[in-house]
Amino acid sequence: MIKHLASQRLIGRIGLSLGMLIASAALTFLAVRMMPGDPATIILGGAMANPTPGAVAAITKEYGLDRPLIMQYGFYIWRLLHGDLGVSFSQHLRVAEVLRQQMLPTLALASISLLLAWTLALLSVFCTVRRGRVLSTIGASFDISASALPPFWLGIVLLWIFAFRLHLLPPAGSSSFASLIMPAFSLAIPLGGFLAQVTRESLEIALDQPFILSARMRGLSLGQVLRRHALRHALLPGIALSAWALGALLGETAVIEAIFSRKGLGRTLVYAVSAQDMPLTTGIVLFVTVAYIFASLGIELIYELVDPRLATSRGRRVSP
Repeated sequence: MIKHLASQRLIGRIGLSLGMLIASAALTFLAVRMMPGDPATIILGGAMANPTPGAVAAITKEYGLDRPLIMQYGFYIWRLLHGDLGVSFSQHLRVAEVLRQQMLPTLALASISLLLAWTLALLSVFCTVRRGRVLSTIGASFDISASALPPFWLGIVLLWIFAFRLHLLPPAGSSSFASLIMPAFSLAIPLGGFLAQVTRESLEIALDQPFILSARMRGLSLGQVLRRHALRHALLPGIALSAWALGALLGETAVIEAIFSRKGLGRTLVYAVSAQDMPLTTGIVLFVTVAYIFASLGIELIYELVDPRLATSRGRRVSP
C-alpha cells in the first residue's frame, strides 16, 4: 500500500510539474506578444536604427511573425516539446548557450543567499530566544526590521559603505568570491529576518510542549534542549517555506545583478523582456520554473528527513 501511495505521489508530482511548465510557457508567450512595438523592428535594433521596410519584411518572414498568433504559438510549443529553445533575437546565440553562460552565477547567488539567510536566522533565534526578556525583545525587533528591508536599497547601502567608502569589497563583477559577498547579504538579510520570525514562533511553541518541559526537569540545559529536541520541530515551518524562498530569491536577483553589474539570468531576463526577445525570455522562465520544481522536491525530501514521521503518517493514511 505504501509503494502504491509513493507511485501515486510521483505521478501527481510529474503531472503538477508538467502543468506548471505548460502554464509558464503559455503565459510567457502571451505576455511578450502583448507588449507594444513590432518584434521585427526591435530585432533589427529598434526604430532608432531606422531599418528599411525590406529588412523588416525579411525578418518578419524569417521568424514566422507574419503567421496568425495561434500558429505562432503552435510552432512555439512544438519546438519546446522537441527541446528546441530557439535562437535569441537580441544576442544571436542559441538560447541553450545563453542559459549555460548565465545560469551558474545566478544559481550560486541564490543558493549562497539562502544558506546565509538560514545562518543569520538561526543565530538570531538561538542567541536570543528564552535568554531573558530584553534579549528576546531585541532579537524579535531585529528580525522584523531585517525582513522589512528592500534588497535593492540594502544593496545600494552595502555598496556605498564597503566598496566606495571602506574599499574592502569590489563594487561590481562576478569573477571572484569577494564580488559575491555584498549581493548575497543584500538578499539574505531580509529573507533571514523572515525565516527567523517563523522559526522563533515555532521554537517558542515547541519549548512549551510537555516533552520539552520534562527534558528540562531532567536537568538538561536550554542549549541541550534546543539541540536535541526543540530544533527539529522549530525548523519544519521554515523548511517548508524554503522552496518559496528560493523562488523569491531567483526573482529578486534581477535587481541585485543590475546593481552589482553581475552576470546572471535575472539581468539577462530584464534585457530580453525589454528587447521582446521571446525565445530567450521563454527559455529563462522555463529554466527558473524547472529549478523551482526541483527545489520543491528537494525541500520535501529534507522535510521528511528532519521529521520521518511525515512519510510514515502518509503511509498510514491510506492503510485499510
